[in-house]
Amino acid sequence: MTFRLIAENRKARFNYEIIEKIEAGIVLQGTEVKSIRAGKMTLADSYAVVNREELYWLNGQIAHYEHGNIHNHEPFRSRKLLLRHKEISRLIGLVKEKGLSIIPLRAYWKGSKVKLELGIAKGKKLYDKRATTKERDWQREKQRILKTNH
Repeated sequence: MTFRLIAENRKARFNYEIIEKIEAGIVLQGTEVKSIRAGKMTLADSYAVVNREELYWLNGQIAHYEHGNIHNHEPFRSRKLLLRHKEISRLIGLVKEKGLSIIPLRAYWKGSKVKLELGIAKGKKLYDKRATTKERDWQREKQRILKTNH
């Protein structure tokens, strides 16, 4: 089975501490699939919520299909995510008890299906973000020093 990356939420790893990852399918309309094939999907600032024992992806953008007609889809509509009932029940427990968030990390093709990799995440504090930036800068500096010495 081949995996082809469609979009990635790069800010998610900076703003959140990812505790666990889950793969979910998405219910899409025809023009949405065509727009995704054209690379017009954005995961930034989107999240997933549980509503009546179902999981929905909110605030994710799939741009209008250029060659669509009057029946083109809404770019920011809520989209149902497909998971097993047992997984959804576990997510409900994690979100309610521990105050965690469900955020999309990546979107990719798995065969002919579009999948979302969801992260169960805890928001980072400002000092955690600073520490992450400091560590990343140190790693870059270390690599630069090692490169110049060889």
